[in-house]
Amino acid sequence: MMYGWDGNGITGWIAMALMMLLFWGAVVTVVVLLVRSNHEPSGGRSYGHVPDDAERILNERFARGEIDETELNARRTALRRRT
Repeated sequence: MMYGWDGNGITGWIAMALMMLLFWGAVVTVVVLLVRSNHEPSGGRSYGHVPDDAERILNERFARGEIDETELNARRTALRRRT
């Protein structure tokens, strides 16, 4: 006994195919998000080191003469303390 299976259920096959596509799409999406989260910067926050951009900007300002060595060292110390 098939309990309600009428034998001509093409809609059942279509529904099953769509559910399988949704399942594999969800699996691929999760894998892609996990891989991307491991390789992307954490939204500008870095822990354990000074951000390269801030250090580079300080060095450029010092090279152009906008800030002196005392101010360079003070700002560099403040950057490292913040991270």
